[in-house]
Parts: sequence; structure tokens; C-alpha cells
Amino acid sequence: QVQLVESGGGLVQDGGSLRLSCAASGRTFSIAIVGWLRQAPGKEREFVAAVSWSGGSTYYAESLKGRFTISRDTAKNTVALQMNSLKPEDTAVYYCAASDVYPRRIPYDPTYWGQGTQVTVSS
Repeated sequence: QVQLVESGGGLVQDGGSLRLSCAASGRTFSIAIVGWLRQAPGKEREFVAAVSWSGGSTYYAESLKGRFTISRDTAKNTVALQMNSLKPEDTAVYYCAASDVYPRRIPYDPTYWGQGTQVTVSS
């Protein structure tokens, strides 16, 4: 089993920045890839970014490249998502999600989910 706990969400003004963190515990050695997905009210869940557990590869939704950056802290077993130039349309619940199978394509199908953290961007 793998447990994922997100933190860092909150309220930010249009154009501001937030940094989300995901702490992984349990059988973390089984993780192949970990990242972030988001879901806005009335919208489908959307892939945001991912990083291989080894930290060797990163992946981004094309529309978010240049604004969002994903990174791994191997010492702390955490994954961070730095979000810059935030827009109201970025408002959503952001979920940390991992898979124990390396995906054949992006977006991937998560095996493990965090509880989610709310990000609200005001206009």
C-alpha cells in the first residue's frame, strides 16, 4: 500500500503563485510514476504533470508547460508542483496520484490517490 498526502492549496490572486506538496509513505518502492491531476466543478478530471519516481523524467500537459513545474525531493519522499502565473481557470481540486506500473502513454491511470487539496484563484 502507498499513502499520498497533499498540502499547500489555498486562495491566491490572479497572476499569483502556489507550491503544492505531496508526501508519499508506505511501499513507496513500488511507485513507478507520481504526479498531479485536477478536477474543477462540473469538469472532467484533467492531467497536470508527472515525474518518474526515480526523478529521471517529467511530463506536462501541453497547455501548462512554462507555468507549472514538477519536482522530486528524494530525501523527503515528496513531490512538489510549483504553479506560477495562476489564472481563475486553474481553480480546482488538485490530487496527487501515483501508479505502480509505468504508463505506456500520458495521461496515466493512477493506482493510488491522495485526498486532494483545493486551489482557488480569484479574479
